[in-house]
Amino acid sequence: MKKFSIAIDGPAGAGKSTIAKIIAQRLKIEYIDTGAMYRAITLKIIRNGTDINNIDEIIELLEKTDINFINGRVYLDGEDVSEEIRLPEIGKLVSQVAAIKEVREKLVAIQRDIAKNKSVIMDGRDIGTNVLKDAEIKIFLVASVEERAKRRYKELLEKGIEVSYDDIVKEIEKRDYIDSTREVNPLRKADDAIVVNNTNKTLEEVVEEILNIVCKKVEV
Repeated sequence: MKKFSIAIDGPAGAGKSTIAKIIAQRLKIEYIDTGAMYRAITLKIIRNGTDINNIDEIIELLEKTDINFINGRVYLDGEDVSEEIRLPEIGKLVSQVAAIKEVREKLVAIQRDIAKNKSVIMDGRDIGTNVLKDAEIKIFLVASVEERAKRRYKELLEKGIEVSYDDIVKEIEKRDYIDSTREVNPLRKADDAIVVNNTNKTLEEVVEEILNIVCKKVEV
């Protein structure tokens, strides 16, 4: 099978990671969770007590950081942090960390290296516009703020984390603003991306819609 890349971009909570994982399994290709990489860096900054505005200290921290994916799990410096990076306190800061130019440059270099050698599906905010500009398939996945907040609220409650729905709405709106207005590679639809709106659609409906797009573009 010919090597190919799938780029899935979209705002926070649109379901990119969940859908990308399923498609990776169906197509038997590698899933690269770029958002998890930024969350892992954010976790390290918090653990280290580093001031988020101290760019020099963050750059120094980056040089001593290793992020890896093994069987769908995220490892930070050899430690499995797959669950911890999903905590609300990480979500509140990750967009600010991702907006730091030096952080993006470091992680984008890692992401591109991975895609050079194998078929991948990668999701994030700037995959189709920056990381994988030549990806054969580009999807821009969207959903209403209310739909995204509802899913996130349910997910956290199921994990036993008490949260306010209104707070989640505000957090998503704030992240959308930061992601779409940041100076370095803001969130935007690539000119050749196909918009998929998953508001009021089942997970399987969205997966099938994207798989149909993939099958029309490449032989799988």
